[in-house]
Amino acid sequence: MSLAPFGRRRLRVTGRRAIGAYDVLSVADPDGPAPDAGQFAMLAAADGWGGLEDERPFLPRAFSVARRHGDGRLEFVLEDVGPGTERLCELEPGDDVWLLGPLGRGFAAPRDGRRPVLVGGGVGIAPLMIWGDALGGAATLLGFRDAAHAAGAALVPGARVATDDGSAGHHGLVTELLAAELGGDVEVYACGPPPMLEAVRALCAEHDVPAQLALESGMACGFGACFGCVVPTRDGYVRLCVDGPVLDAAALAEVA
Repeated sequence: MSLAPFGRRRLRVTGRRAIGAYDVLSVADPDGPAPDAGQFAMLAAADGWGGLEDERPFLPRAFSVARRHGDGRLEFVLEDVGPGTERLCELEPGDDVWLLGPLGRGFAAPRDGRRPVLVGGGVGIAPLMIWGDALGGAATLLGFRDAAHAAGAALVPGARVATDDGSAGHHGLVTELLAAELGGDVEVYACGPPPMLEAVRALCAEHDVPAQLALESGMACGFGACFGCVVPTRDGYVRLCVDGPVLDAAALAEVA
């Protein structure tokens, strides 16, 4: 497991490009450790970060590392859904960010030579990008709400797509595509919103297929100190930022 250096690092933004409803932010981190697939980083804009004078400052935001290039550039997939992500989506080449990472526990290799199947929803495509790179390719199924978001599938060549409204790819849920992939010895890797992950967990349990789920939860510190990202497992509560974000599906009674 790659460990983050002590303290956050001030790094330079090298690029930002729009892919449908998403922005891909590139950050130069040539001296940082190479992240494992499924690990994340805490990001904050170095300037203009926080509320107005009468508001609370923004907390850093946790983002899965989507890719690491040979020159040390890290890529993150962002969606503008609030004031914090809006500020990050405004960054341009030459701006700086504070980065803490890599953090957490990532994906483990398929057991017993099983065939990996990757399942993502929305910005949950991010950790599947770096994991697919590490695996050298894998069957990848991606679910989005509409065609504007499905444009993000261009980041994962060869992926099959499902959309809620039928405006791109299969009209329906990504788990409908997954059901057809569960024959034979496979292992499922998934990241996305909780309802999707619960559907993946239940489907894999029904077919006795092992699965690893990268869960999403609000994180404030990244070191397990604040207990803001606890989730229930069959053996009690765990902190996603240190015990996850990737958990074995068998450890979960359900994904809340």
